[in-house]
Parts: sequence; structure tokens; C-alpha cells
Amino acid sequence: MYADKVEYPRLSTKPAVFLALALGLFLVFWACGLKGTWLGQIGVALIGEPAAEGWAGNVAAAAVITVAMLANFYVIVFLPRVWQIGVIWTELMFWIVIFFRSFDLSLEFVQRKIGFLITQGVTTTLYVSAASIAIAFVLAMAGAIAKLSRNGIAFALATFYTSIFRGLPLLMQVYIIYMGLPQLGYVVQAVPAGIAALSLCYGAYMTEIFRAGIESIPRGQWEAARALGLAPHMVLRKVILPQAMRVIIPPTGNQFIAMLKDSTLVSVIGVWELMYLARTQGQTEFRHVEMLITASAIYWLMSIVLELGQAKLERSFNRVRFRG
Repeated sequence: MYADKVEYPRLSTKPAVFLALALGLFLVFWACGLKGTWLGQIGVALIGEPAAEGWAGNVAAAAVITVAMLANFYVIVFLPRVWQIGVIWTELMFWIVIFFRSFDLSLEFVQRKIGFLITQGVTTTLYVSAASIAIAFVLAMAGAIAKLSRNGIAFALATFYTSIFRGLPLLMQVYIIYMGLPQLGYVVQAVPAGIAALSLCYGAYMTEIFRAGIESIPRGQWEAARALGLAPHMVLRKVILPQAMRVIIPPTGNQFIAMLKDSTLVSVIGVWELMYLARTQGQTEFRHVEMLITASAIYWLMSIVLELGQAKLERSFNRVRFRG
């Protein structure tokens, strides 16, 4: 992607912005009553225990926490950009860990179950998601070409497909395929039914992404390629799609990440994906929170990996464009 060359004004250094930020933080911390936290206890110690009874303790705690937060913020502001990103991520991860540690989780239970979650749940989730996105990619390409076609039949079929599968909830599509088709004599197993539902639903959404990407290429590119004697399918494959992928990849990557999380819906038909196993394993010893938090962390890690892969693909297609 293009580097941002815009120089933004340092609004945080303006007195009015500083005072508004400080007042807003103070009111939030005061309303939350954080004098029981370790930073709040510093404020209580400053005014003394007798004076900290009632609202005075919350005011002192809110004042200390506000000063600490603003000091931390203004130290980060003057760091280099790379350091800013690293420090903010580290601090936020620290507070997330502190937040989840407050649930009094059984780490021993998590250690016993996480291996099964990864080998069975993650494997199934990735398999279902990868198969679905591959089929959805093909459906989206065919749908986009049909919607751009002058053939009335192809256009009608593509518009009807995108309308119905974008209009129905994904969970309803899962139920219709898994429970409805057997009534017509076609018995579909749980995993193929889940893949079919995800593929059809996301293929409809991605059709519009592909169509917009193809239409973003100027008409002159088509005409120049046809003037060189290229067949229509060669024009699309050799000239248009390589350029359109720069527009297609970012939203398609977002769709893949969304599909990874929506794959949890196939658990309602008994597919042993990550969410299904987290729910069932947590029921065995009434450790629901441990399994849900563990599954959430695994989903987040998978999403981060996909984001990194998407960014690499975007850089690759941008380099191809600049070389061209």
C-alpha cells in the first residue's frame, strides 16, 4: 500500500485538547470507583486513609490514575513510530492478561485440553474455512463475470444467486442444506453441508468484490488488449485480473477472516470445529470460561496470521504494479 505522507497536527499537545482529555479520563475513572486498584491505592495513601472515606478516595484515585495515563500517553507520543506500535501492543496485551487473570482461571485445565483443541478443533476449522474460501473464490469469479456479461440469462442467474444468498442468514442456510436436502432424498454429511453453506454465502458476497475490482480497471485496458489480438478470456486472465487483484485482495482477505469466525456456526450441526470442542470440553468440568477464553485466543492468533498473509499479498501485487 501507499505510505502516508500527510503530516497530521499534534492535537494532543494543544491545551484545549489536553484539558478535555484529562477531564474526560478523570470523570471516567471517578465513575468507575477504582480506589481498590494498585494505582488507586497510591491516591488513597497520598490523602491518608481517614480522608479517603467516601467520595474523596475515589477522587484521589481517579486523579492519580489520570496523571499516570496521561504521562504514559505523552511519553509514547514522542517515541518513533515503530516504538509506539510495539509499546502500545505490549501495554494492551499486559492489560488483557491482567483482565483475564482476574477470572481465577484454572491453567492446569487449559493445559490438559489445549492440545485436543488444536489437533482436532483448529484442524477442522482451518479445513472447513480453506475449502469454503476456495469454492467461494470460484463462485465469486463466475458470478462477477456473469454480472458483467451482456448475456441476459447469465446476468439474471448471477443477480438471483447474490440476492438470495446475501438475503438469507448464514445459520438458516446451514440448517436448510443439512436438514432440508435429506427430505428431498439427498443426505449430506455435516462437514460437507457446512462447507456448502459457507461457500454459497461468501461466494455471493465476494461476487460483488470481484465485480467492483474488475470494473475498477479502465475500459481502455480492455480495448488495448483486444487491439493486440488477445481473446476475451486471455484479456481477463493476462491483463485485467492481475491489476484488479490489488483491489480484490484486501476485502477478500477480510472475508476469509470473517469466514474463519463464522465457521463456528457449523457447530450447530455437530461439526467438531474449535468452538464446538471448546463448549463441550468446558462442560465436562464446568470450566466454560477457560475453554471460551482459550478458543478466543486461538481464533485471534489465526486471524493475525491471516492478516500478515494478506499484507504480504498486497505488497506483492503492488510491487508488480510498480514494476509494470
